[in-house]
Amino acid sequence: MRERLHRMPKAELHVHLDGSLRPTTMLELAGTAGISLPAAEPSALAAWMLVDDARNLEEYLARFDVTIALLQTPEAIERVAYEMVLDAHADGLRYLEVRYCPALSTREGLALDDVIRAEWRGLQRGMAETGVIARIINCSLRHYDPAVSVQLAEHSVRMRDHGVVGFDLAGGEAGRPPQRHREAFDIAARGGLGITIHAGEAAGWESIFEAIHACHATRLGHGTRLFENPDLLAYVRDRRILIETNITSNVQTHAVASAAVHPVRQYVDAGCAVTLCTDSWLMSGVVLTDEYELAHNALGFTPTELETMALAAFEHAFLPWPERSALLASVRADLASLP
Repeated sequence: MRERLHRMPKAELHVHLDGSLRPTTMLELAGTAGISLPAAEPSALAAWMLVDDARNLEEYLARFDVTIALLQTPEAIERVAYEMVLDAHADGLRYLEVRYCPALSTREGLALDDVIRAEWRGLQRGMAETGVIARIINCSLRHYDPAVSVQLAEHSVRMRDHGVVGFDLAGGEAGRPPQRHREAFDIAARGGLGITIHAGEAAGWESIFEAIHACHATRLGHGTRLFENPDLLAYVRDRRILIETNITSNVQTHAVASAAVHPVRQYVDAGCAVTLCTDSWLMSGVVLTDEYELAHNALGFTPTELETMALAAFEHAFLPWPERSALLASVRADLASLP
């Protein structure tokens, strides 16, 4: 089964740049920048970065302080983006949307547009070598002043010719409703960007409702607690709003007690549009094949159901329809040839 899942063409729609660095790269970047890391050997550093001890989402997010410190130069950003495409290719991915808040890399003077340009250069190098299609989702963060989110949205629209296809809101959810950043999402939507918002992970169904009705979300990052409101669940199902499910990450942040009780099974059975994602390769310690295998082993998803979830990612990608249609046709043909 694992070999089949590895060979199955896949798309990753929810993975963070600052959560997916290679430990060897971290050590080299730290050496160049004169930054001390928690461990000096790749396997030990990987073990330290794996979040298996967090009590909540905020403690999970704390690990990102380590990686963000390493992403303060164009060279570092470009390298990490490039290596993400290579690692995606190694896991059988055909399409990759990388999300990151570019403001996090401006601590030492980098301009927002220079951060995006560096990320795009890295993705382009990786695409040229592997054939994987990669694009950028820019994030704002919930704790930012809404004016910062507006600035990020404006830059994101302006940089659409540098691979930016979407806009997101991430960070700690509790007490930080997405509608505070409504103006930014109005700008992003008017500018033609796809909208996906972290919602229903650490906060309840209300955050999902606001993401959709106040902020134009057509995809939900996590959406774990959608089951709390059956009417909203039906709305998400009927409008084909994609649920970007992150099983391992949800267990790590205690959004769910275990993989075996994750509500993704309920959402698929209800007819929702669902795909599987990783959230972060480093902090969660998984690749996308792992998530599909976990869904099979812990929740009983059949090969046909897993293929449907894989196709959903391509169907809901933030690509222009002509590109998406061609990619879908290629993926469907390859799925049909799998033994």
